[in-house]
Amino acid sequence: MLGIKTRKQLMAQYEPMADYGFLGPDSVSWKVWGHPTAYVLGFVRAVTIEHFDPNLAAAVIQSGGVKYRPATRYGRTLRYFGLQLFGGAEQTCKAADVLVKVHSKAIGHDPVTGGTYDANDGGSQLWIHMTAWHSILKCYEMFGPGRLTEAEENQFWAECREVAKLQTIDPDLVPTSREGCLQFFEEWRPRLAASEGAQDMIKFILPIDVALPVDAPAWQKAALKPVIILLTKAVISTYPKYMRDMAGIRQSRITDAAVRLPVKAIHSLLFSSLNIRLTFMNFIAPQAVPVAAPAILGIPPLSDKIWEVREAQAHFGFDIPSEAHKDIRAKQRDRVFVKGEKPSDDGLEESQAHIGALDPKNAAQVG
Repeated sequence: MLGIKTRKQLMAQYEPMADYGFLGPDSVSWKVWGHPTAYVLGFVRAVTIEHFDPNLAAAVIQSGGVKYRPATRYGRTLRYFGLQLFGGAEQTCKAADVLVKVHSKAIGHDPVTGGTYDANDGGSQLWIHMTAWHSILKCYEMFGPGRLTEAEENQFWAECREVAKLQTIDPDLVPTSREGCLQFFEEWRPRLAASEGAQDMIKFILPIDVALPVDAPAWQKAALKPVIILLTKAVISTYPKYMRDMAGIRQSRITDAAVRLPVKAIHSLLFSSLNIRLTFMNFIAPQAVPVAAPAILGIPPLSDKIWEVREAQAHFGFDIPSEAHKDIRAKQRDRVFVKGEKPSDDGLEESQAHIGALDPKNAAQVG
């Protein structure tokens, strides 16, 4: 059994960031996204309800990545969100730039709408962004410390808009209040679809144990089973009724209420011990730990500068994401929509150095 380490010993394990990136320790987002309620509950809530966007569901289903390597897909996605929140400005801009290349291959025909999908579409990216930020906050409120103050909430949504500039999103379309966020989801309701594919993906992800390391011993998985069941029910308890109906999921309000206290207790324990938090993070998403740990441990970066996203993109020589890699995106569209070929893997190999390894055996090797 590993011994308990002091904060100083834990800090010695991680390299400092180059700078504070786009938010910094005084941001509300660091507090909310850095809380243990984000690691599983908020993240799983986001990546399940995302599938109600038929375009996103088509991209996920046709690529097949989630089903044939769920643990590494989980870790890579969590690492990328971690970079947006806690990473240094240059490394995060680079990861965002590479992600545009990776997303260039996620194009095709959507069998549900009859149209086409493109993972770099600003509207689809906005849906992903808002489901993530709303889900992280909702789980923080339900299973963590509770509701933010009005001033904190205003700051949280302002930070949400700023970070959106790392994607192909039009920042002017990003809501800047709770009311605006809820209105966003209402406006999206007519565009959502409860297709068989979407329901299948949600029910595949929801048991949560699909994200466990593939090499986790059987005894570990068996020991975690009760907690996995509890956390799964907790995620469902956050869904509004219409989303439960769309997903074909039934859970009573009695169960919703019953899971609240034990799940809050689990996350209070995680929050109370840095050793337990980092051990847990290393277990479920080792790719994300080198990015999040310095912020969680309070390791000062090499520079205390906090950048604006557009300022950093210009300074480090990266295009605005919506304008980036138009040549690659055009070639992919020609391959898929004109020639009827499969898209190339542009950016996929390169992404491993920035977003995380594709091979689960190498998941912990990304710095």
